[in-house]
Amino acid sequence: MSTDEQLYPSATHELADLRTSLAPAQAEAFRAFTRSVFADGALTVVTKQLIAVAVAHVTQCPYCIRGHTRAATHHGATPEQIMEAIWVAAEMRAGGAYAHSIIALDEIERHPNEKNVPEAR
Repeated sequence: MSTDEQLYPSATHELADLRTSLAPAQAEAFRAFTRSVFADGALTVVTKQLIAVAVAHVTQCPYCIRGHTRAATHHGATPEQIMEAIWVAAEMRAGGAYAHSIIALDEIERHPNEKNVPEAR
């Protein structure tokens, strides 16, 4: 058994059935919500699945990465489109860190050369 399998168990039908049996109303509500969100609308299903692939990479959910990559492919997304969506996600995640550097720079400018600043918690 690999380390990934120990950390992330396989999504078996038995575990999915158990999850549903423990909260059936919520499980059905979630499934209905999912069907609604991923239905054709102003965005096509394939576009929504490409967005989901990108978001799954940002949230780093292995189950979502697999499921939405499979769904995107099923709905006609090409490997190139999927990889490009992943690169958009990578840029956005890196861009968030870069953009937030403004907060650190603002703090530095507000308190230049301050030696007795309390440590961050």
